Amino acid sequence: MTFLKVEGLSSEYSSSRGPVYAVDDVDFELDSGESIGIAGESACGKSTLGLSLIRMLLG
Repeated sequence: MTFLKVEGLSSEYSSSRGPVYAVDDVDFELDSGESIGIAGESACGKSTLGLSLIRMLLG
């Protein structure tokens, strides 16, 4: 049973040079009882992904 389904999640920040896309078109599905790990290099968007999910869930 699907617990969380994310499709096309994107987050951007404004800068003096225009938008910076920290997260671009992320898709994943998490079933009940599953866990997920997010790994990547520094400044690749891991925290932005997590914060975006929290904002979506809290409305």
